[in-house]
Amino acid sequence: MTAPIADQSAEQLPRPTRLSDVKGWFFTADQLLFDWFLAHQQDRSEPGDLLELGAYMGKSAIFLGARLRADERFTVCDLFDSPAEDASNSKEMKKSYATLTRRAFEANYLAFHEELPTIIQGLSSIVSDHVDAGSVRFAHIDASHLYEHVHGDILAVRELLTDNGVVVLDDYRAEHCPGVAAATWQAVANEELRPICITGTKFYGTWGDPEPLQKALVDWIKARGDIWHEVQYVNDAPLIRLSAKGAKEPAQPVSRHKPAAVRTPQRAAAQAPAASAARPAARPPIPTRSTVRRVALDVLPPIVTRAIAKARKRSRNR
Repeated sequence: MTAPIADQSAEQLPRPTRLSDVKGWFFTADQLLFDWFLAHQQDRSEPGDLLELGAYMGKSAIFLGARLRADERFTVCDLFDSPAEDASNSKEMKKSYATLTRRAFEANYLAFHEELPTIIQGLSSIVSDHVDAGSVRFAHIDASHLYEHVHGDILAVRELLTDNGVVVLDDYRAEHCPGVAAATWQAVANEELRPICITGTKFYGTWGDPEPLQKALVDWIKARGDIWHEVQYVNDAPLIRLSAKGAKEPAQPVSRHKPAAVRTPQRAAAQAPAASAARPAARPPIPTRSTVRRVALDVLPPIVTRAIAKARKRSRNR
């Protein structure tokens, strides 16, 4: 499943120099929350692996891989360029993910990491065949946008998470995929999924106790001072809503592809060869009398230039 990329000459593979070069949507608020949840789990020595259903070009996977501990497993499940098994899923893949290939994902990921994650190329419904129940501490669901598939992904992840594991659902409120919203809030109403917080694009929840996480999260937000938040109540349960516009991003994974040097005017001046002491720079040419006269006429006040012009005319008429 994690075989190296082969036959790279067949297509132009990406060479991202920074995470922002990787195609996809992974906003600052969610980067901050991914980083916080994973660090919070690590500080408490909570065991478990990482899981992502739906990887696209690897943007969030690259970020997650940088937070992976040495003894943990990171599993990514995606159809990539495999055919979908039903017409609705095939239509969605063709419309939204026509450029997605496993080779592009792998090239992006290996630009930031020495090894690939465990890759399951297929429908997310088979993930339970490859990941042990109760082994995952953090799962990101961003695969199909169809209600039936998202509902199935949520039920599968419920079995795979540890008691205090966190699940993240992408596009839970996007207008172009109402099936995700329906599956998310149905899980809250009927499947005992308990909300922790939401951003503009992602829902964070757990089947454990959200209260300790919410308290610690609010304390962290207040200490930072650059993240807006409020607490709302859904079915008498607290839900943190936050926005991170203008907030500083967390530490970014480092690419092995160095960006090309940008030749700014300051850099160009610094790199320009200094004038030799033995050969001083050539002096500018001495202006001629006519040049001096033209410059003088340009800069003198109009009343003076008119007087000069009249004097020249009288001189020529004599």
